Parts: sequence; structure tokens; C-alpha cells
Amino acid sequence: QVQLVESGGGLVQPGGSLRLSCAASGIIFSSFFMGWYRQHPGKQRELVATFKSSDGGTVYADSVKGRFTISRDNAKNTAYLQMNNLKPEDTAVYYCKASRLSGIKIEAYWGQGTQVTVSS
Repeated sequence: QVQLVESGGGLVQPGGSLRLSCAASGIIFSSFFMGWYRQHPGKQRELVATFKSSDGGTVYADSVKGRFTISRDNAKNTAYLQMNNLKPEDTAVYYCKASRLSGIKIEAYWGQGTQVTVSS
């Protein structure tokens, strides 16, 4: 059974930092691209950051470039999102996603999400 479990969310003041973790089980973690997405209330889920290639290449949303950093530890089957200089507009539910090309299909799994609230 595949499980992605996010943690590390919470309430933080503007300008603060949080590190989200996504612990994976039931998959060969190193064979999956990992990504972070977020969803604001009443809006569609959007990409925050993701690995896009096996050489470690990454893609970031313009709104988080220079503030957020995605990383992974294959030995721990865990992906991370370091979020610095947080802004109120970063308030959202954050989800991790594991995906890979499986034949001609995309195999993808999502975590349950973790709430991040940026407020004074």
C-alpha cells in the first residue's frame, strides 16, 4: 500500500520559516519524481516545486522562487520543502506528489496534505 505522509505544517508569522516533510512508503522512492503542490481555499491545486529530471533538476513557481527549496533524501524515502520568508499568501494546504512514467501511463500518488498558515 502506497502512503505519502506530509508533516511540518503549522502557524507561522510572516517572515518565518517552516520545513515540510513527505515520508513515502510502498514505493521505490528513488524511481519517483517528487513534487510539492498547494491549494488555497476555493482555488485549484497549483505547483509549488518539483523535481523534473533524474539529474536533480527542479522547477519552482515564480511566487516562491528564491524563498522555497525542494530536496529529497532517498535513504530516508523522504522529500522536503524548506520555506523561508513566508508570506500570508503562502497560506494553503500543501500536498506532496510522487510520480513516474510507467509504460505509457503516469503513475502518481498524493499525500493527505498539511495546513500552512502564515499570519501575525
